Amino acid sequence: MTLRIGRVHGNGRSAPSGFTLIELILVMALLVIIATIVTPRMASFFRGRTLDNEARRFMTLTRYAQSRAVSEGTPMLVWMDEEIRSYGLEAQPGYLEKDDLAVEYTLATDLEFKIGQPLSTYETADAQLISRNLPTHRRFIRFGPDGFISEQSPEVILIRHGDNNVLAISPSRTWQYYEINTNALYALR
Repeated sequence: MTLRIGRVHGNGRSAPSGFTLIELILVMALLVIIATIVTPRMASFFRGRTLDNEARRFMTLTRYAQSRAVSEGTPMLVWMDEEIRSYGLEAQPGYLEKDDLAVEYTLATDLEFKIGQPLSTYETADAQLISRNLPTHRRFIRFGPDGFISEQSPEVILIRHGDNNVLAISPSRTWQYYEINTNALYALR
């Protein structure tokens, strides 16, 4: 024996159950209200993700440069260009005839670089050679064949999205690799 569920008409037949038009309108109104509250917060979330993703891509490039420098025994340069908002990796000029593994990236829309000064102002012969062979507005991080960062590399690299969203990338205490600095006060100085 089965039990019938649903509305029963006056003639004893059951009608299929479902939602009324008023119930559907209330659910749709509730979804619209939730969407208007969530949308602005989601937009700021995605802007923050863009900045974070760009910083991680830059960090990945520095690690790749360091590993290439050690494995190939050739100094590698991670170059940054504030004017055209791009960065890339190539072997130091004079060591390879052509670097087939060189890469170049462009910063995401609305992001910009601010590159700090090098730790040492003493310019080595390698730094002078690099400066002659790169465009004047490019700055670089140099990884030697031993995997260490040269002293002519920037002390801090800021990636900005507007005035308030800033990530700082700086060398580790041992100057063996760069890391994302999560201290907001350090990033804003």
